[in-house]
Amino acid sequence: MKKSIIAIIRKVIFPYSSGKRFHIISLFLILFLNSNAQTGTSGINYPPAVRGTVTDDYFGTMVTDPYRWLEDDNSEETKTWVQQQNKITSEYLSAIPYRGAIKERITDLYNYARTSPPYRQGDYYFFTRNDGLQPQSVTYYKKGLDGEPLVFMDPNAMNPAGTTAVNLIGFSNERKYVAYTIAESGSDWQTIYIKDIAANKQLPDKLEWTKFSGAAWYRDGFFYSGYDVPEKGTELLKQNQSQKIYYHKLGDEQYNDRVVWADHDHPLRYVFAQTTEDEKFLILNLTEGTDGSEVWYMDLRNPHMGFKKILPGFKYNYSVLDNEGENFIVQTNNSAKNYELVLIDPKNPDIKNWKPIVPEKQELLENVFVAGGKLICSYLKDATAHVYQYNRNGSLEHEIKLSIPGTIGGFSGEKNDSVLFYSLTSFVSPATIYKYHVASGKSFVYKKPDVNFNPDDYVTKQVFYPSKDGTRIPMF
Repeated sequence: MKKSIIAIIRKVIFPYSSGKRFHIISLFLILFLNSNAQTGTSGINYPPAVRGTVTDDYFGTMVTDPYRWLEDDNSEETKTWVQQQNKITSEYLSAIPYRGAIKERITDLYNYARTSPPYRQGDYYFFTRNDGLQPQSVTYYKKGLDGEPLVFMDPNAMNPAGTTAVNLIGFSNERKYVAYTIAESGSDWQTIYIKDIAANKQLPDKLEWTKFSGAAWYRDGFFYSGYDVPEKGTELLKQNQSQKIYYHKLGDEQYNDRVVWADHDHPLRYVFAQTTEDEKFLILNLTEGTDGSEVWYMDLRNPHMGFKKILPGFKYNYSVLDNEGENFIVQTNNSAKNYELVLIDPKNPDIKNWKPIVPEKQELLENVFVAGGKLICSYLKDATAHVYQYNRNGSLEHEIKLSIPGTIGGFSGEKNDSVLFYSLTSFVSPATIYKYHVASGKSFVYKKPDVNFNPDDYVTKQVFYPSKDGTRIPMF
């Protein structure tokens, strides 16, 4: 084990180190792995953590919680304690003689330009780019594939500390506007803003106290998930309850936003709204945790009929990917543990009425991308992605051959796109962007990362070992 770790560090982290320097570093690693390093922890004097007297009565069982005071991360006592801990940690780490060399080499390896696969929205292609060491990636857009890339949104310019995160959460159906969120310092709280795409101009709309929300556009506004305004001083302390769905009309103040969904009987449920591109349906996906969902819908042509539950929760997962006329294309693990695609009539949603589109396979259906008028299904097989293109009726058209074993992302775009883009990341190479032609099923390298090492110097082999039941288990 120690020999393998040293070999990796010698090959990847310090390929240009002198022999003397490397042997010194190796010696320190051996000492560290044997827990005999001279810079041990026995001489460290940690700051005392005061033990409180908090005790809770859980159904007759008394449970003490002496460190409850540390849960208040805004208190002066907690801040002081954290600062003292950080000081001790920094002093210990700075005393490690090879720390600077490791940091220098890792920084060198990480410092390369990274871009995401471009995707089309109306007249424009959007993508993100990080020059190498930027705290946040910058969103660019360009008119057509051959247009000049322009900065659409730069979180680094908003906050030099690099702790402002920006996400695009929904394009209007005519592709004139995009809603985006800003979150500060890792908080789940997000504020929603709107931009005019062609003018690259922010509108005055500002929606606060949202979490885990999208922007489901409908007519001259959109639906979004939000909470009541928390009491001042409790924004980061109290549990959020009773998430609601609001409708915001462009140009209105937030206090005019109308509540279209609230469930006070289940205050801990999350609810996410989406609309179909033809604006026929509003679909709500409810969750109680990280697994299991429930689906309700409203026919926006007859909103007076209200919401109807079509897929009860929370035993299975359901994702409504798109509508096909009056029916929904749904990815689910109900009666298909590895997931399948089915067509569901919301007026007759009983499972006996479901129509299979892409039946379950032996492999896990990890992702389905709806773009280019196709259903692009990514399966996990032998710990790598295998991708297939189906038409919207479920007929197989192509297996999308990947150049190397790895994982994929992208395949976003419009229904009428003839070209899509995806990324492929392997065990020895960062993401390469490919241009994919929908009609032929062929891929071509679009953008390859310029990294400070040669991936061709490394070989990935997949070895299978038989299990007790005779099946093959992939090992890397």
